[in-house]
Amino acid sequence: MSYQEPAYTIPRQSVDAMLGMFAKMWDPPTSSPETPDLLNPTNPVPELMAAYDFQKTPSSLHTVQRDLMHGVKIPTWDGAKELIFFAIRDKDNPILDGNYPAGTIRMPRGVIFHCEAQGHGPPPHTIHWHGIEPTPMNDGVGHCSFEFGQYTYQWQPNFIGTYFYPCHRNTVQHFEFGLFSLLLIDPPDAFFATLYDPSIPLGYCRDGKKRMAANVSKVLLPDGSIADYSAMFPGFNSNALTDSDPWTGDARLLYSTDPHAMTVPYDVEVLWVPDDRDSVWSDLAPDPRATYPRHGNYVGVDDNFHGNAGGGVNSDDFFAFNDFNADYFFVTGVPVPAARADRGGTGVGDIPPGIVVPTTMNSGVAGQQVSINAEVGQTILVRCLDAAYDCIEVKFPVDVTIIAWDGRALGVPPYGQYNSAYVVPANTHIHMSVAQRFDALIKVDSAIDSFATVDFFSPREQVPGLPHPVEVTARIPITICYSLSGKVTDGEGNPLAGVTTYLTGDADKTAVTDLEGSYKIMGLFDGSYTVTPTLDGFEFAPLSQAITISGASVTGQDFEVTQTAELFVITGSVVTSRSALSIPGVQMTLEGSVNRTAVTGAAGNFILSGLPDGLYTITPSLAGFAFSPTDRRVRIRGTNQTLRLFRGRGVV
Repeated sequence: MSYQEPAYTIPRQSVDAMLGMFAKMWDPPTSSPETPDLLNPTNPVPELMAAYDFQKTPSSLHTVQRDLMHGVKIPTWDGAKELIFFAIRDKDNPILDGNYPAGTIRMPRGVIFHCEAQGHGPPPHTIHWHGIEPTPMNDGVGHCSFEFGQYTYQWQPNFIGTYFYPCHRNTVQHFEFGLFSLLLIDPPDAFFATLYDPSIPLGYCRDGKKRMAANVSKVLLPDGSIADYSAMFPGFNSNALTDSDPWTGDARLLYSTDPHAMTVPYDVEVLWVPDDRDSVWSDLAPDPRATYPRHGNYVGVDDNFHGNAGGGVNSDDFFAFNDFNADYFFVTGVPVPAARADRGGTGVGDIPPGIVVPTTMNSGVAGQQVSINAEVGQTILVRCLDAAYDCIEVKFPVDVTIIAWDGRALGVPPYGQYNSAYVVPANTHIHMSVAQRFDALIKVDSAIDSFATVDFFSPREQVPGLPHPVEVTARIPITICYSLSGKVTDGEGNPLAGVTTYLTGDADKTAVTDLEGSYKIMGLFDGSYTVTPTLDGFEFAPLSQAITISGASVTGQDFEVTQTAELFVITGSVVTSRSALSIPGVQMTLEGSVNRTAVTGAAGNFILSGLPDGLYTITPSLAGFAFSPTDRRVRIRGTNQTLRLFRGRGVV
């Protein structure tokens, strides 16, 4: 019926005699039932996280922990307010102590997944595994299943893709207040590959690559034609999902069917979660009933939906969540530093470069980016979840290939006959509404230094055929460029670690050779450069090399060295605190008679070369880790030195 001028009156039955049923809509009881048909979980990620010191020993075998509704106050970018967030904690991982967004849950496809969930604060709560489609009891949709006090969710993921898990009770408020995060399903051999071969990083498959479900053999182009992009994305596996597994390696990683069928490898993973907040909603949050209706004479019949349970009854009073006006905006928890253009602000804010998701918040998978930094020729996977109640439009400065929507890969059976991956041309808007997700691949053959944009605009401003006013535009940096690499060896061809290579010219950068004597200088554009190696006590042939970068990375810029004094080396290893697993990528800084840096290799080893007699201090550092001891002192007196182990543990 019409709200303002009702043409018809629809009789409504009073719920006066059914207050229990009515109360369920607002403050239902909580339940802690047993999980039906409980199976033994098989998810390896919690134990691997513990082995790498990213969390404590799991409270329950192969089981993820999630505690809902922990209040967190986060200052706004302009310092005007503190926004209240309803956060998620993990009792097995003290690092995940109320983050926004919450920690990402990752797992291999096909495992039996368990999550022990508990609700806190004003009840009720659920966890909805959006897009997974488990049994109703485990789906976590309020009213359709139940609202828990505590419960062990159980389900099995059957599709590789990008999903998310929100609280699905009082959903409009809880989702707005940040009670959600990402749920990523990786190929069946991911994580198991690390379990059986620790040299493979967490989240990588048995072939040493990260993979995502896709069919790039049939890609829809803007002109309506179909193209095969297999050559653009090398390593694409076109096997049918039912094909036998061709693996001939470790039998523990052999599957009945090919776990990489219809997947594409990627080099760089990017996570974008555009979101918005109405700070008025946050201001009202301390009163949990501020958004309830004021009861009338007949419960459920003539309740006042203009005021609220503790406020006035005027027609323009704030009630519930029918009046959303976003005034703060985010991308993956990073504030967009801009006020709305229609409220006197600039309307445009830049996400800083170099933003990386902490490893501890991504199930131990390292290097997930927000602002993009990659090399020409690399395959970049962008996962995007729209968490904003405003509508958004995402625009890339380059062509992108959309390979999936809402967790389902396009063109991959059983959906291959209905859809396909498709190309979105550069500077074309991708329109999204709340809870939608897409996965996109980027690969370019020339350098770019630009921005992707996310436009936020109110749904009420959308009129067919007319432009809509944009409230705020978030700009996300995208830098894709070239590199310069080479190797430093001694006169007998042995690699020399710890050599600093200086680059001058159109850019000034440095890199240090690793245990293989290799160096790589990233982030270069077309231009003229000179690379010069330095290490006290050594001379190099050649002394330096002039380099021109023109449309491609440059490799093979090698040097040989000649020792000019009696010099020595310091060697050592860095491992995890509990399980003594190697930690690669740790920078070892040496200070003393000479200064050096080195980086641990895949086995966690390092070598500091070219050292004269003297007293030295060695300090390890790696984002996301704390080390014990924080440094070591060692004296060289005519011999090489080997240090005792450094041990690291994961922190934010």
